[in-house]
Amino acid sequence: MASGFFAILDDIAALMDDVAVTAKMATQKTAGILGDDLAVNAEKATGFLESREIPVLMKIMKGSFINKLIIVPAVFLLEWLYSPAITLILIAGGFYLAYEGIEKIIEFLFHRKKKGHEVIEERAASTISAEQNEKTKVQSAITTDFILSLEIVIIALASAKQGYESLKSQFDPMLVEIVTVSIVAIIATVGVYGIVALIVRMDDAGLRLIKKSKTEKGFLVSFGTFLVNALPWVIKGLAVVGTVALILVAGGIFVHNIEWIHHHFLPNFNSLLREALAGIIGGLVAIPVFALGKKLFAMIKKPTN
Repeated sequence: MASGFFAILDDIAALMDDVAVTAKMATQKTAGILGDDLAVNAEKATGFLESREIPVLMKIMKGSFINKLIIVPAVFLLEWLYSPAITLILIAGGFYLAYEGIEKIIEFLFHRKKKGHEVIEERAASTISAEQNEKTKVQSAITTDFILSLEIVIIALASAKQGYESLKSQFDPMLVEIVTVSIVAIIATVGVYGIVALIVRMDDAGLRLIKKSKTEKGFLVSFGTFLVNALPWVIKGLAVVGTVALILVAGGIFVHNIEWIHHHFLPNFNSLLREALAGIIGGLVAIPVFALGKKLFAMIKKPTN
């Protein structure tokens, strides 16, 4: 009995050794996407009242976990049933990301920035409550997270396959792949949203440092003041980085998964610029399509008298 128990432990240890190798490769391959995920979600998790920042972030994080609980088994099921479907879904997601990125750029370039009194008047006239506005923003963040999570899971799966081929493993490849992708998905969620939480609470941390200081000058006061003053700039920077990230991730999806683009679209161009151009073009194509889709959805949803 004891020998059987220790044999099971030995098998688990051996499996974890194999998973460590494949997970390391998968996290390295998905590092860029995780960086984009961080920028996009940090930008989407800001703009709320201070008392609502962490509750909103927890809602988005919960949605992210649910996204991955859906995506991981769905990806393995599709891989088994019809693997080309994964690529088609990924491309469709790429168009959504490109649309979001280009929409933000159009908003910045062509929409006049409203003055303070105009914002107040608009909010007073708006029939949308703060609760509804928060719900809409959270849903948008979760939708974007779904697309980015899909990209992370698929890249992690491809990396796990490559990693397994380099091992002399006694275990079924599917088992190693499932454990690897699940670990990467958990790390992606906890790691990304943990860092986002630290970013959105920078000013609170700064204020606490200032209050703890017994003097009006010194390291604690200086560092605390820096954190408080830096937060608006960090948020603005993340808004820019998040928009660029959406376009680059979308462009990367197009370049690596659409045959014609991969072989014939500016093949001698710098890879980063190539992906950026692909993302921009994809976003410009997606804008009228999604705008038409929204109008049709609104017409269907609108109750008839």
